[in-house]
Amino acid sequence: MATACSPLPDRPLRTYFGRPPGQTRRQAEATKRKHQVSSDAPPTKRRNEEISSLSAKKTSDKETPRTFKGSAHKLFPPKKYLDSTGNGRQEKPCIKTSSLFKNNPEIPELHRAVVKQAREQVFSPEAFQELNLHPHLRSDGPYALILVPTRELALQSFDTVQKLLRPFTWIVPGVLMGGEKRKSEKARLRKGINILISTPGRLVDHIKSTKNIHFSRIRWLVVDEADRILDLGFEKDITVILNAVNAECQKRQNVLLSATLTEGVTRLADISLHNPVSISVLDKIWDQPNPKEDISTQLDSFAIPESLDQHVVLVPSKLRLVCLAAFILQKCKFEKDQKMIVFFSSCELVEFHYNLFLHTLSCRSGAPTSEQLPSASWPLKFLRLHGNMEQEERTSVFHEFSRSRTGILLCTDVAARGLDLPQVTWIVQYSAPSSPAEYIHRIGRTARIGCHGSSLLILAPSEAEYVNSLASHKINVSEIKMEDILAVLRKDDCFKRRQRGAQKSHANGPQEIRERATVLQTIFEDFVHSSEGMVSWAKKALQSFIRAYATYPRELKPIFHVRSLHLGHVAKSFGLRDAPRNLNVSIVKKKASLKRPDPRRKSQKKHRLVLAEVLHSEYSSGLEAGGTKGGKQGKQRGFQVAPRKPGPGRE
Repeated sequence: MATACSPLPDRPLRTYFGRPPGQTRRQAEATKRKHQVSSDAPPTKRRNEEISSLSAKKTSDKETPRTFKGSAHKLFPPKKYLDSTGNGRQEKPCIKTSSLFKNNPEIPELHRAVVKQAREQVFSPEAFQELNLHPHLRSDGPYALILVPTRELALQSFDTVQKLLRPFTWIVPGVLMGGEKRKSEKARLRKGINILISTPGRLVDHIKSTKNIHFSRIRWLVVDEADRILDLGFEKDITVILNAVNAECQKRQNVLLSATLTEGVTRLADISLHNPVSISVLDKIWDQPNPKEDISTQLDSFAIPESLDQHVVLVPSKLRLVCLAAFILQKCKFEKDQKMIVFFSSCELVEFHYNLFLHTLSCRSGAPTSEQLPSASWPLKFLRLHGNMEQEERTSVFHEFSRSRTGILLCTDVAARGLDLPQVTWIVQYSAPSSPAEYIHRIGRTARIGCHGSSLLILAPSEAEYVNSLASHKINVSEIKMEDILAVLRKDDCFKRRQRGAQKSHANGPQEIRERATVLQTIFEDFVHSSEGMVSWAKKALQSFIRAYATYPRELKPIFHVRSLHLGHVAKSFGLRDAPRNLNVSIVKKKASLKRPDPRRKSQKKHRLVLAEVLHSEYSSGLEAGGTKGGKQGKQRGFQVAPRKPGPGRE
């Protein structure tokens, strides 16, 4: 029979029981000695331990599993904990982010056909001496006129011609482009330029306002990236230039160049060429006819260098930002001599990601883990290039990235055409191109003149069919798993999740990768939500992304349709914890208004004209009516100034 003993003096109340049935006397004495040893501890310490254990027990009894439904985050009320003295202290409220790895669409398996890619020769067998140029050309004016769509391509072409002409000091090259002073350009034209390189808009301006420009000795007229010039609305400018040249010179050689020839180039050839001859790198393939393929399939093929490795990764929308950041860290921080270009669909996206990465990735240096050496980490250098930048800044960035051995350039398609940026090792297409031709031009910035290069295309699971669209144009891509990219986060302990009390998480394998990806996402979200201005910029970048997503051509609408986007998940890729309200409604209304006739047709036409102006302005001369000289007004510096409406010289 169990009897209760009296409580010990000056000690906490404790109840002792007699020997249970079946227990020997020796076992009972051992149990009693055990309780006596524990009771010898100091009363205060033992009391605190008992209170703490009792508090922990009550807390564990009251805890219930928390679920995150509806909202992407949840603010929990502050809780009280006991410190070492037994006094209560209040913990600061914390924000719980939603899981990046829940409620994501299933990533499908890529079933791609293996196709044979076309190859091309790089250099021509003809020699420079065969041109039969007179050794004394000082003041004869232009002999060759080269038209290019972008200012960066004009600068690059001018630098290349200068290098070629070093042994021929009597041949003078020159360049005309928007953003430069017309007065200095007029002085150079007055002194004499033999090889003239220009953007269409600026040359038309000089034709109308400069008296000492003449084309009587033109022998070669070259239109580089001819299809892009037409896509951007320069057809009228080209017509003005052709009329001015034809008025002074009838006998010359006209050349239209592009890596991708389109119907627009054929239309331009009808305007500018007589009895044109088409020369293609695929001519050798056509000499060996394949009965299984028709001529239209052959014409849609593109020549890709053998030294270019092409990859694709399928990433759910919520993980796009983290995956891009992890890939940049993998290649440019933990590998040596890596130079990367990342393509986005709009200026707002470039500006947002540039400021985000500049304040989060480039300024964080974590402790090296056992998997890496302390010296196996290099600083990240971010640059940006888009049409909203002033010409002086665009030129500076172009030259800085060209001369640098490492770095990450975030840009729009302004850098996709013709630019020869040395030693670029990786091309990342964060926004999928609108056509296979644009895909070719983007990846063409690497693997140049025999060098090795690689490219990565980031797609959502719903966009996986785009891989087959590329395969139909003889473009081979191999898949990289998202988990392999995120695994690089294990090399940096600054992404290791820390539990309450500064305790490190002991998770490993896939769970550790997920935890570190969540930490990186939290870093981005904390930066975006650090001020209302940051949140506003993130929302504007999200709206810009959706507008660009809605402009994919009709043949790609089944793959890239705006209604297939999960706005909450997409918002997560911009560091937003919640999707902006009414964003989907505004898109639906805009799309519905396009179907209504009657009074809204005028506004639709105006909207289309504004869109055309936006596309045209990035490549324009910067001197159209209503433009501001030098573009100094409304200059954007990071997140400080709200973006102005697109105008001349802006994208």
